[in-house]
Amino acid sequence: MRDDLDRILRQQGYDALVVVGPASHNPDMTYFTGSIHLSDGILVKPVGRPPVLYCASMEREEAASSGLRTEVLDVLRFFREAGGEALEAEARMLAHALSGNGVRGRVAYAGRKDVGQALEAARLCEARVPGLQLVGRERWSSPLLRTRATKDPSEIERIRQTGRTTVEVVGRVAELLTSCAAPRGFLVGRDGQPLTVGAVKRRIRLWLAELGAEDPEGTIFAVGRDAGIPHSAGRDDQPIPVGRSIVFDIFPRGAGGGYFYDFTRTWCLGHAPVEVEAAYAQVMEVYRDCSRRYVAGAVGRDIQQFACERFEAMGHPTQLSQPSGTDGYVHGIGHGLGLDVHEPPAFSLARPPETLAAGHVVTLEPGLYYPERGFGVRLEDTFLVLRDGPPEVLAEYPMDLVLPLRRSPRGQATRRPTQRRSTARPPVGARRRKDRPGARRRA
Repeated sequence: MRDDLDRILRQQGYDALVVVGPASHNPDMTYFTGSIHLSDGILVKPVGRPPVLYCASMEREEAASSGLRTEVLDVLRFFREAGGEALEAEARMLAHALSGNGVRGRVAYAGRKDVGQALEAARLCEARVPGLQLVGRERWSSPLLRTRATKDPSEIERIRQTGRTTVEVVGRVAELLTSCAAPRGFLVGRDGQPLTVGAVKRRIRLWLAELGAEDPEGTIFAVGRDAGIPHSAGRDDQPIPVGRSIVFDIFPRGAGGGYFYDFTRTWCLGHAPVEVEAAYAQVMEVYRDCSRRYVAGAVGRDIQQFACERFEAMGHPTQLSQPSGTDGYVHGIGHGLGLDVHEPPAFSLARPPETLAAGHVVTLEPGLYYPERGFGVRLEDTFLVLRDGPPEVLAEYPMDLVLPLRRSPRGQATRRPTQRRSTARPPVGARRRKDRPGARRRA
């Protein structure tokens, strides 16, 4: 949380933090400013003192709306002093902002800009400010990302809102799919045209935009063999078949660079092959078992180890037996989530151990993948780790494997069958909010 920033900066030996770049799609800046229209800025945060935001005159009111103390930069003057050299002018503005706050020593350097531009501006700035050292760190250990790992109540509510938007869009996708006929085993819309993966993704982008969200990282809607490759996005021109596994992984964020949500369901339309049903049941079993371990004080790496051991006991290869394998369980059990889709805490076997704490927002996403057998299965929800007891699912949605089609092959409406529910229910003990909006069962 923000209250931890000074402590973390001191622990890592920094005298200040500086963040550069726009407010939009720049998580380190957005963390301080919120979603405002700021095309470029400099934020200086000395240890023990509040941050100051520097901006151009024409964006002064947007900057002020952040609630931060703001200072206007005379950009034209700096360019004149730099002889029109853009990098020199940028370095002079950066030096001005740091010197104006009495900043010397080691300064954590964060934000988003062109790599070459940021490096050269830092070098020129250091030459202008005696004793200054602008320091970049491996992203995962940076002081700001460590601070952002634990969310405050307002951040949790924003993630929860993105979750509500996510499950609303997922419900609309289920409605779209199940309303189609399937002559010759492939979905056909009411217009008589085949429904393709690309058409579904276009609807997803439209619905997200209507609901105030965006998908800057794209969406995974992978069918059959593609579903067996964890990060295959799916082929846009592929018609959607019945009876094949579909891995639907959607991870939108609030428009303008807000908070992410991460969610996956695996569906089969009409019916599921026996092999997919069996894998689905095993993935759900690991999902349930791991969810009980998402508690404050648990070590993320230990949960990953446990997931691998469970899948190995079921007869599947994992990172334990085949570290570079492509079949079985081939990725991590989860990750932190926030202004970036991947944040601390880490669950990786390859990273130092990290302990779950109250306020962490994390995903749980076990899966099994067999591309050459033509299927993959993954289930994913986003959880809030609580101070005591089991975690809270931030946006619930049914976990049915089979979505029955509601139209006959000829396109006639059929009586909707009683839906067979998979064994995939919300994890035992997982908390629910009493005031959460119920996810509409569309399929």
